[in-house]
Amino acid sequence: MRSRPVSGRAMCHPRCGGRASCRWRRGRQWRCGWGTSERLRIEGLRTIKANPQRASGVRHDAHAALRRIRVSPWRRLGHDEGCSFQELPMFARLTRRAALAAALLALPATAFAQSWPTRPVTMIIPFAAGGPTDVLGRVMAERMSQILGQQVIVENVGGAGGMTGTARVARQGQDGYSFVLGTVGTHAVNQTLYKEPLYNAATDFAPVTLIAEVPLILITRKDFPASNLQEFIAYVKANQSKLQYASAGAGSAVHLGCLYLNSVIATNDVTHVPYRGSAPAIQDLVGGRVDYMCEISSTALPHIQGGTVKALATMTSARAAVLPDLRTAQEQGLQGFEAYTWNAFFMHKAVDPAILARLRAVTIEAMDTAAVRDRLVALGATMAVPDRRGGPYLQRLVESEIAKWAGPIRASGATQ
Repeated sequence: MRSRPVSGRAMCHPRCGGRASCRWRRGRQWRCGWGTSERLRIEGLRTIKANPQRASGVRHDAHAALRRIRVSPWRRLGHDEGCSFQELPMFARLTRRAALAAALLALPATAFAQSWPTRPVTMIIPFAAGGPTDVLGRVMAERMSQILGQQVIVENVGGAGGMTGTARVARQGQDGYSFVLGTVGTHAVNQTLYKEPLYNAATDFAPVTLIAEVPLILITRKDFPASNLQEFIAYVKANQSKLQYASAGAGSAVHLGCLYLNSVIATNDVTHVPYRGSAPAIQDLVGGRVDYMCEISSTALPHIQGGTVKALATMTSARAAVLPDLRTAQEQGLQGFEAYTWNAFFMHKAVDPAILARLRAVTIEAMDTAAVRDRLVALGATMAVPDRRGGPYLQRLVESEIAKWAGPIRASGATQ
């Protein structure tokens, strides 16, 4: 490697006596080995290679490498001790701070990722506390905290059908210390429901893993004048301008389910009342202030069992394991009708691949924990099977769901 001298006047130090071994000559270029920044990088890599378990001590290793080089920088760069420091090329005269920065930047990013996380991690749940997505997220967070050895903090950031919280990860989550629990609403429906969505669900995220699929249940206030789906359809058709249906927010899975149902049974004049999450929506349903909902089974179940609401149909092709006696919409005459939601983790699109892989492994380990699996199944969830847990599968799911719901949403005229 060749480097130009600092000036044409540069010459050997008087003590070298013009020996042939000195590589510094008047008017000639300096021939030496690697530069300081390259040697810093090599020193750091050697340290990590010798002890890969000390990835968390990268700063210490960089400092140590710097100290070794600074003992005699011109000697390490290939000069006799007679050559003075002032005669070194300018790039070699780095300050301690600049050299350390160069060393840290040169070290591979995976060295930092190996020790992830070194502080608490935030799980963004883009809906209000107490709702079905929140319940599932908190069950997962507790076990994931145990596996990681760092707390997984649950933060509820509702608004805009889940887009507000989801957008935070898309914009600020590149450091790997926040991720979002997404749904069919946040990562499919909102892309068509809103004319100007806050993010591109297909390109702005790195898919982690699919966790579970959850059926929707058609529930009504307990005094609603219908005891099955066909009676419900007849009553809604005759009174649609007087009725209201609730949801966890525009674009939520709960909104999607009833939007789809209303379009199929031709009752699009029913008023939609969006809430900031399922919990306040169900509260008003129990209180009789709204007429019906297409609620996620995990949230609807305790109210059905408690008799505070009435369940009329399971909105999937198969009956829910937690409500085996409740007939499906297909069994009650709506052939081919199916509405459900799913839950999955997503990170920022630019997150380090090693961190993404680590979170995926931790998520799967939590899913396979018997206590977690039993709790979620008891809430009505169907856990994702192994061949549906990879990032590529989740990416394909998001893209297909966006296309699947675009037509019904546009046909309903619900685009905002």
